[in-house]
Amino acid sequence: MSMEDNPVSAGTAYGFLDREVDSEHLYHPRLIANRDGNTMVRAITEEMRRSVRVDFSVAFITPGALGLIKQALRNFDGVVRIITSTYLDFNEPDMFRELLNLDNVEVLIHPGTEGGFHAKGYVFTQEETLSAIIGSSNLTRNALTKNQEWNLRFSALPEGDITYQLRAAIDEQCAESRPLTREWIDNYEQDRQIRIVPMMSQAIENGEIPLGPIVPNAMQKEALTEIRSVRDAGEGRALVISATGTGKTILAALAAREFNPRRMLFIVHREQILDKAMSEFRRVLEADPDEIGRVVGNQKEDDKRFVFAMVQTLSKEEYIQSLAPDSFDLIIIDEVHRAGAASYERVIEHFDPEFLLGLTATPERTDDTNIFEMFDHNVPYEIRLQEALEADMLAPFDYYGVTEYIDDIGDLQEDTGRLSKLVAPDRVEYILEMLRAYGFPSGVKGLMFCSSRQEAHELSELLNTRTLNGRELRTRPLTGESTAEEREVAMGDLADGRLDYILTRDIFNEGIDIPSVNQVVMLRNTDSSIVFTQQLGRGLRKSEGKDHLRVIDFIGNYKNNFLIPVALFGDHSLNSDSVKEKLIKAQTSGVIAGISSVNFDEISRQRVLDSLAKSRLDSAHNLKSAIRSLGNRIGRTPMLIDFAHHETADPVVLATKKRCYWNLLSGFGLSASVPYADEASYLSLLDSELLNGKRPHELLLIQALLNQRTITRDSFAQLLVERGCAADDATISSVERILTLSFFTKEEKKKYGPHPVIDISDGQYRLNREFVRLYDAGTAFATHVDDAVATGIYLSRHSKSWQGKLVEGHQYTRKDVCRLLNFETNQYSTLYGYKTDSYSNTCPIFITYEKSDEISATTQYEDGFDDEATINWFTKSRTSLRSKREMDIAANAFPLHVFVKKDDVDGSDFFYLGGAKARDAFDTHIKDKNGKDVPIVNMKLDLEHSVSAGLYGYLTAPSMK
Repeated sequence: MSMEDNPVSAGTAYGFLDREVDSEHLYHPRLIANRDGNTMVRAITEEMRRSVRVDFSVAFITPGALGLIKQALRNFDGVVRIITSTYLDFNEPDMFRELLNLDNVEVLIHPGTEGGFHAKGYVFTQEETLSAIIGSSNLTRNALTKNQEWNLRFSALPEGDITYQLRAAIDEQCAESRPLTREWIDNYEQDRQIRIVPMMSQAIENGEIPLGPIVPNAMQKEALTEIRSVRDAGEGRALVISATGTGKTILAALAAREFNPRRMLFIVHREQILDKAMSEFRRVLEADPDEIGRVVGNQKEDDKRFVFAMVQTLSKEEYIQSLAPDSFDLIIIDEVHRAGAASYERVIEHFDPEFLLGLTATPERTDDTNIFEMFDHNVPYEIRLQEALEADMLAPFDYYGVTEYIDDIGDLQEDTGRLSKLVAPDRVEYILEMLRAYGFPSGVKGLMFCSSRQEAHELSELLNTRTLNGRELRTRPLTGESTAEEREVAMGDLADGRLDYILTRDIFNEGIDIPSVNQVVMLRNTDSSIVFTQQLGRGLRKSEGKDHLRVIDFIGNYKNNFLIPVALFGDHSLNSDSVKEKLIKAQTSGVIAGISSVNFDEISRQRVLDSLAKSRLDSAHNLKSAIRSLGNRIGRTPMLIDFAHHETADPVVLATKKRCYWNLLSGFGLSASVPYADEASYLSLLDSELLNGKRPHELLLIQALLNQRTITRDSFAQLLVERGCAADDATISSVERILTLSFFTKEEKKKYGPHPVIDISDGQYRLNREFVRLYDAGTAFATHVDDAVATGIYLSRHSKSWQGKLVEGHQYTRKDVCRLLNFETNQYSTLYGYKTDSYSNTCPIFITYEKSDEISATTQYEDGFDDEATINWFTKSRTSLRSKREMDIAANAFPLHVFVKKDDVDGSDFFYLGGAKARDAFDTHIKDKNGKDVPIVNMKLDLEHSVSAGLYGYLTAPSMK
């Protein structure tokens, strides 16, 4: 290959000489500034995936940064060498211990030079090239994710001078450095302690580390304002939904201080929560101890100004009747999602406060209790887990999904009903190995959630006979049978460092917090996304000296594994494609919800995806539950736009389950009427074809016609331009064919007809007469039409589909492609493989990456990626370059659009990879089932943009089937 033809040369010319040069995106110089997903963690992991050797030279490294790239380091098959230093004593001893635990990482300690060690370089060696990222980012969590950084990524050839310079610089640093050893770490820790402790003490003495009163954080300020607005409006009740760890109790205390009650009652369900609440209220209210009373068991100090009561004591009939209904003008109920219990109902019905405030992280319930109705549907403030993480209100987390133990004969230890398997010696050793690989080397304050109480007890006993990272393990079981005193002692021992882990089955899901918990281990099947979130939340509170939380989840071959990404991403859309897309994007960007990360090893990742593919997220039970839940929230039967606004169930999933949403509501007994045949046909077209928002044009035209009943073609084109949508003639003609039904197949016309939505005459658009008659009849039809139009426009605006063009990384069906590429008719039923369409002047290419064993031998050819920007593609069998269609593709006579799905289990949706150019086409052959040669054409497809790392990894990962 000549220098001119080399992709690195072309990439260099593109980046430094002329951006019009045709070159592969992979080799373009790029500024990485931690903006719009262009993060350092993403860049590093992308480069590692294609490299055989990695050299990092960085002054500062934190455990949080190691947590972000831990899975990438473990997955790396080549050599990793990290050169760092002790400059400014920044690097913690435990960080060095964690580096030492990485078996494939060589660590060298540079002594520093005059002026300090400030290197910030990342060098990656590929088979035939070298790439490097050099700039401002150290290996710290914020520098890899959100700090404003400037780092330049570039590529070079082996004989390039910069390659020699980089190698020389690395070799020089290595020659001056010493290998990292445990002895060196121990000495460094001792010397560092002597230097650091006096500095910290002096900082505290000088007031550089603030030790002042509690002040409201951003969430609490906003919540207090909204609670005040509810009270000013004359409302007597309000419900605040606030993720675990965001300061609900402090918020309640601040609200109480602002309310300045004559007397206040705070209700909890556990004594540990009560004591913690009393302590925090005392700090915020600056109350005299004599003003605070407890109502617990036989202790009934109900004459105090601020009373903290256990609901079990307060609700006893003979006791509660001794208290006047107006005893308290402010009542606050913690964990109010429990208020459906008889004890809470008795208390709420008995008292008549001036204001009732409920606090919860999870208001959703599986029974018929409507918590929202109990608070008159007043929700002045809500912040869920994802928002709280993005707002930096919680400690970030690194989640690691690891494969559950596999025994010598390959059987998975997934039968949680067999205790002998769960506490088998080999499984215990495997758990220890995963804790060593993914956990902290020391200073662990961990919670382990087990499958049963028996497992918690026996596993704790076994772990206490083992060592981890050179230290004897100290664990203790806590279950529902443990006394309050045992729980208090264990929690104190964990917080104070006298325990490494508490093992539990049925407590710590909610209400009990040890802020210093920095590791959560899940040794059980995930049966509920709510419980998963609650258990994750046990470690999300911020605490001094806590950089982040690590979560290690042992994933067996469980049918409920799909609930893991549902919980991690807070995705309650009931749309498996949406959940899968978030999972893939998490791998692409390297971070989620601020600066947290989600990582899976290959087997556990495949298990989650397989479970997701087999799940019935859109079951009738789940859909009805979603409708009921949102209905409880808003106090009426929700419309599709309500689901869009509240970001709960996907409106498209709801609307397409029974042809249209009106039918679904009728089937659930939530609508007093059912649509007539013509009404159902029109709504089916809207809900099935247009609601998804993949192009807003048809909906914008319907909306305009509902307002003015007639509009010219030119005026519609002008409207599209004003709204920022594509307004070319081909797209407008496609819209006409959709709404006149001429686009659809014969069977679809029967389903959506007999009447079109619009009529066209002399360049004028009008709503069809039958549509107008039904819409103006004053029935629910008009309501559902308006709802579908508004919802589809909303979804289009919020899904980056507003232009009405295909969006890279989004998923599309064959029918979607026919519509968005402006085909004359819907040819989805025959659009297999590829088609050169002269009407639209396009050629979509559909690739199923992993072929089914059930298809014929002549269709099992191996399409595949050469790299993130190149696909090695085969045409249909029994074709050659003498065929016009294949000749046109090879000559790029039509714009090529590439769509890929992993396998047929993925359903009908394909990921759009973007435009492509064909090259290097040649005739070849494959074998049929009889071993005979069958002609076929092979060529390369160069994508206009490289496939994202997460999607590339998903598509190319070996199947675990």
